[in-house]
Amino acid sequence: MVELMLPGERAQFPKGTTLGQAAERLAPEAVAARLNGRLVDLTYPLVEDAEVEFITSSSPEGLEILRHSTAHVMAQAVKRLFPGTRFGIGPAIENGFYYDFDLPDSFSSDDLARIEEEMKKIVEADLPFKRQELDKEKALELFAGDMYKKELIEDLPDESVSIYSQGEFIDLCRGPHLPSTGHIKAFKLINVAGAYWRGDSSRPMLQRIYGVAFPTQGELVDHLHMLEEAAKRDHRRLGKELDLFSIHEEGPGFPFFHPKGMILRNL
Repeated sequence: MVELMLPGERAQFPKGTTLGQAAERLAPEAVAARLNGRLVDLTYPLVEDAEVEFITSSSPEGLEILRHSTAHVMAQAVKRLFPGTRFGIGPAIENGFYYDFDLPDSFSSDDLARIEEEMKKIVEADLPFKRQELDKEKALELFAGDMYKKELIEDLPDESVSIYSQGEFIDLCRGPHLPSTGHIKAFKLINVAGAYWRGDSSRPMLQRIYGVAFPTQGELVDHLHMLEEAAKRDHRRLGKELDLFSIHEEGPGFPFFHPKGMILRNL
């Protein structure tokens, strides 16, 4: 038996029990765990006594895991819809996530809608996230067709490389991730922007899709409403609608004030 020391309680389980199996009894809403201070997947097996704190999707750490996993689902959807795409990085960020893609054509708003629909199919399939450790040589063979992943692997200091898969999709990643895609409940793709590979203007320009994700649909709706209200108050939009000023390509950082705008400026 192994003993788990949790905040406020202790529990014993047979050796080899996974954290996910322990969570079924101790924390049914858990999506990951902190084991002896280290964030790990719920598939992690218990082999010795340990301090454990279960992580839910409503916690800051759980939210980051949720959003990172959603980025992987988006990348899987893109790979299905746009064969031949090469993949950069796809981290969680505040309120959401992004992923960088290299493909010949530009993503359109219609493409984002298609990607969202494919993501919903992946979520409904409830595919488990599976972690695997490989040596560098094997990892380089696995990602031989993707120059960006190969570069990331070559720059890693360790000889062991972790990858994650869900269904047919495989990605280079430290993790941890959700137990399965079915744990993703509410997301929305927001926009597309250009981003230089690794932030270097001498490197290729990739297409970055931004999205947001939350534990519940209600939180997503509230966030989208906040974004909509913020857009209504955007000074660039108000300046145009109220005929106060305009912004031109010749001076993108300098507003050209119209007569009405000059009146307000001189008050």
